[in-house]
Amino acid sequence: MIQEKELKSLENRVIRRFHKALADYRLTADGDHILVAVSGGKDSLCLLELMARQARIHKPAIRVEAVHVRMENISYATSTDYLQRFCREWGVPFHLLTTRFDLGNASQQPADAKTLRRQKTPCFLCSWNRRKQIFNLAQQLGCNKIALGHHQDDIIHTALMNLLFQGRFEGMPASLSMERMPLTIIRPLCLQTEADLKAFAQMKGYEKQIKNCPYEEQTRRQAVAQLFGKMEQLNPEARFSIWKALESDGKML
Repeated sequence: MIQEKELKSLENRVIRRFHKALADYRLTADGDHILVAVSGGKDSLCLLELMARQARIHKPAIRVEAVHVRMENISYATSTDYLQRFCREWGVPFHLLTTRFDLGNASQQPADAKTLRRQKTPCFLCSWNRRKQIFNLAQQLGCNKIALGHHQDDIIHTALMNLLFQGRFEGMPASLSMERMPLTIIRPLCLQTEADLKAFAQMKGYEKQIKNCPYEEQTRRQAVAQLFGKMEQLNPEARFSIWKALESDGKML
């Protein structure tokens, strides 16, 4: 009985934060046609479920579709059958795209700092090519918004990375209008903690990815995530302080 109450409390918290993000950052409006980018990980599956639920509400009236991009030359995978079934259960049209990119010497250790600055990492190349495919499909489908599954931890980690390595303080905004195309990027999970999303995925029984990305543990983001963990140990309110700073500086819109 206690566990059942805890699970219900978790679900209510996730849904409440989702609706708060939509309202606070004005992420959805009547007539929106939204393409949800689905990687197959817990965050994107949660995003898709929440967006599908929202699409069943008549105000605002929105349409939702999903896309999954497979990268041929990166050896990790999600079950396409599972994603298709997941989308079908929620009544969301599913699109599967396949692409690739040239790794070149991106996977090799650069000789010096100058080479490192010029070199595009596998993570950058993979992300850039996925985004390109998603943007193209969104315009073909007539979507006006693309929903990405970044949560609050992702945004804070990005802000810390930019501060440490770029000399600027900004994360990933909850809403970003593209300059060169009629699209807006929205992040409806921006108020969710990674811990809650992980517990939510377990509660829902989401199927895990078949194989994780081989570069997952090699990025600066991993080190910054560990740094943020130490910051929270030093000050349990660090999350809220950083978030308040981002909002106060107008970095979320």
